[in-house]
Amino acid sequence: MINLLLLVAGFFLLVKGAGFLVDGASSLAKRLSISEIVIGLTVVAFGTSAPELAINVIAAAEGSVDIAFGNIVGSNLINIFVILGISGLIFPLRVQRNTVWKEIPFLVISTALVFLLVNDSLLWGKTESILSRTDSVILLCGFVVFAVYVFVISRVKADSAPEIRTRSVLASVLLFLLGLAALLIGGKLTVDSAVSLARTFGISEHIIGVTVIALGTSLPELFTSAIAAFKRRSDIAIGNVVGSCIFNVLLILGLTGLIRPIEYVNTLNLDMTFLLLAAGLLFLTMFTGKRRVLDRWESGIFLMIYAAYLFLLLF
Repeated sequence: MINLLLLVAGFFLLVKGAGFLVDGASSLAKRLSISEIVIGLTVVAFGTSAPELAINVIAAAEGSVDIAFGNIVGSNLINIFVILGISGLIFPLRVQRNTVWKEIPFLVISTALVFLLVNDSLLWGKTESILSRTDSVILLCGFVVFAVYVFVISRVKADSAPEIRTRSVLASVLLFLLGLAALLIGGKLTVDSAVSLARTFGISEHIIGVTVIALGTSLPELFTSAIAAFKRRSDIAIGNVVGSCIFNVLLILGLTGLIRPIEYVNTLNLDMTFLLLAAGLLFLTMFTGKRRVLDRWESGIFLMIYAAYLFLLLF
């Protein structure tokens, strides 16, 4: 019960910490005369992935590799199958042409790239599989390409810049430091309590990582997309998910492996296979039923596939 309460407290600190960090950094950046669109593409966009980064850095440092990989793979599975599934059931999601032909294919390629880089023993005949620093640099280079693309298209859509509240320099710095501290403490609490729970109930860290921790770190995306679907803002609902997935596989995994190379366990290939399926199906649904629309029946299929994944994972 104590570990469960610590896990909930960790999730709370992660979500609040990300919010404080984004508010403080955005306010400080605006005071330094950095444009709001640039702030939106960097600080605000990074904010939804900050919980995953905090979890991964701490998990990698403590040697909990199953949690480090499971958190990212599990988060992306929840993002596509669960969050888009729920959002699409609330209201069918119409997708912009750029998202269909550029951003979703970029997600498919990024996911396939991770699969190729980490499966050293399965694909390349090596004695062990590892996300090396060289692999991590490749992922980060991919993220730079994506960031440049997003920056270019967002210059055209300058009206989508976020509203940013300006605070004093001292308040901005304190808010940023408070958010950073909350992320670090929340990440530490989450990883330690999750590992303890796994050992107490005889559950693998892998399963804890791809389910419980992945769901907890995906809460910001879930709230954002669900509210956007209610407000008929399909571009935000699906753009938030696709962007977050790309952030996770390229930026978060890249930074994690750069800090410390991570061993990849081949049992994670079940999860990676479902993640490749998720990205591929998301692209395919743009051409089934109504073109460039995620219909309710397609959203229902996403949720059923996730249920099947959980069944295979647990049994």
